[in-house]
Amino acid sequence: MKAALRNYQDRMRRVLDHIDRHLDDDLDLDTVSAVAAFSKFHFHRQFSATVGLSVHRYVQLARMKRASHQLAYLDALDVTEIAMDAGYEAPDAFARAFRQRFWQSPSSFRKSPDWEPWLAAFGPLDNARSKLMQKTFTNEDVTIRDVQPTKVAIMEHRGDPATLPATIQRFIAWRKAANLHPRTSPTFTVWRSERRPASPADYSVDLCVGTDQPIVANGEEIKAGDIPGGRCAVLRVIGYTDNLEPAALFLYRDWLPASGEEARDFPIYCQRLSFFPEVPEHETVAELFLPLK
Repeated sequence: MKAALRNYQDRMRRVLDHIDRHLDDDLDLDTVSAVAAFSKFHFHRQFSATVGLSVHRYVQLARMKRASHQLAYLDALDVTEIAMDAGYEAPDAFARAFRQRFWQSPSSFRKSPDWEPWLAAFGPLDNARSKLMQKTFTNEDVTIRDVQPTKVAIMEHRGDPATLPATIQRFIAWRKAANLHPRTSPTFTVWRSERRPASPADYSVDLCVGTDQPIVANGEEIKAGDIPGGRCAVLRVIGYTDNLEPAALFLYRDWLPASGEEARDFPIYCQRLSFFPEVPEHETVAELFLPLK
């Protein structure tokens, strides 16, 4: 029974992966059901029962998520181009759908995103993916690496994690102004609290960019710091790197006790090697570092 269930979930997982890899293609019922090797007459009910969304709704949300990230983070793309990428034939149709979902026009969202309705809108999509796209790690996935120290500029986020996207947007804008592009200046996230502390006010994370240049704050609260060197356990995560908590828990809860190693007095952190929407979500890459003695 368990093997049959795993096979069923694997087939649904193939569908989600196919959709995310082919957002610009025609994702009709015939195509998607064939990926899962299910009858198209039953597939839409099977998909909805497993994922919690219809195929059409899932595709809409996935395309709209990419569009909203493009608006917030990729200034070079104009709204018409983003609308076409999202599957809309005209910008006004895209604008109506966007406003209905996020309570802002695309242009208003680009200037000043309201992230609370955005998070609520994509809750069903994130829940659907968390059901089926959960990664399983093994001890063989972890390597121990000697890491060189890195000087960084830090933008601190303190408080409700729901407001983190706004801090990320400010961080991106600041580093653009400082000419610290991700291709030439490494990007780090240092977690100084749990992902979901008992009180949201206690959430604490540092957004960092590697640089040994003098820091020009440009009106932001930026400070200099270091990612310390030394031995680290490293776990690479490929695809869907928004939530790295399962990977961090694996390092702390499973790998560390079995390794005989001891953690050093510095928080777990990650280096983000590629970013959505510059690459599709299934191609994003992050490495988690657990500092060791």
